[in-house]
Amino acid sequence: MNIVILDGYSANPGDLSWKELEELGMLTVYDRTKSDETVARAADAEIVLTNKVILNSEVIAQLPRLKYIGVLATGYNVVDIKAAHERGIIVTNVPAYSTESVAQMVFAHLLTVTNRTEHYAIQNRDGRWSSNPDFCYWDFPHMELADKTFGVVGLGNIGLRVAQIAHAFGMKVKAVTSKVQSTLPVGIEKVSLEELLATADVLSLHCPLTDSTRHMINAATLQQMKPSAILINTGRGPLVDDQAVADALAKGAIAAYCADVVTEEPPRPDNPLLQQPNAFITPHIAWASMEARVRLLKVAIDNVRSFLNGQPQNVIS
Repeated sequence: MNIVILDGYSANPGDLSWKELEELGMLTVYDRTKSDETVARAADAEIVLTNKVILNSEVIAQLPRLKYIGVLATGYNVVDIKAAHERGIIVTNVPAYSTESVAQMVFAHLLTVTNRTEHYAIQNRDGRWSSNPDFCYWDFPHMELADKTFGVVGLGNIGLRVAQIAHAFGMKVKAVTSKVQSTLPVGIEKVSLEELLATADVLSLHCPLTDSTRHMINAATLQQMKPSAILINTGRGPLVDDQAVADALAKGAIAAYCADVVTEEPPRPDNPLLQQPNAFITPHIAWASMEARVRLLKVAIDNVRSFLNGQPQNVIS
């Protein structure tokens, strides 16, 4: 069985092993693949693994030997599922491998805004505290999380874990979710998006990217938020309108924007968010802890093994 990984570097830059996958077939691993290289590299493959390399209907049509596509992620918008199914190609993903890592990043971002620990650590390496006339100093007002309202949009695996952590901080947790209130854990109140926008001190996005959620945070919805609100996006970049958020930050309509994702990745140098001092942007790394990547590879390889055994798992239907 000919197996090709089109962009293996992000998941495994060399600190993990593909050995178990090598035992399942003839393996070729490319660190990165440009769009115009995809067909040539996957031409003889029966199994293709991809993280962010796009396999659309045009590409799939040029891969006659292809039987299986494994997405090295939870989101699978990089694959044209309809085109794959029409060809009888099995498509799988890796669900819930990064829940703890992403939830942790949400609060790393939030605490960056409320406590600014890195800011002070950098200053004090340069002697700021040593030369201070008082025993302490601060450049920003600090904020306690307890009793503040934490809003969550989407209560999937990650959104629910984030809500639980917020509750542990003593925050009042409100959520926009399709789930029924009676099924929610104690401490989570189901509300409308309008109420969440108006009342949240912190708003964290964890919903899928669909036609209805694309740019759900835009100029109009930002106007409904508190000027003191902190907006967090570790879900999908296009859930927000980058320009609208940058404009809101510039005029003080919200206090801060924390994001691990942007609409175009890597971002263009002129992305307006990169110029805003109260925009805290990390390079799509919330998923990438060692522990999460170990789980990712294990499940991805198990997916291939299960397919070869005639019992595919984690199939996208």
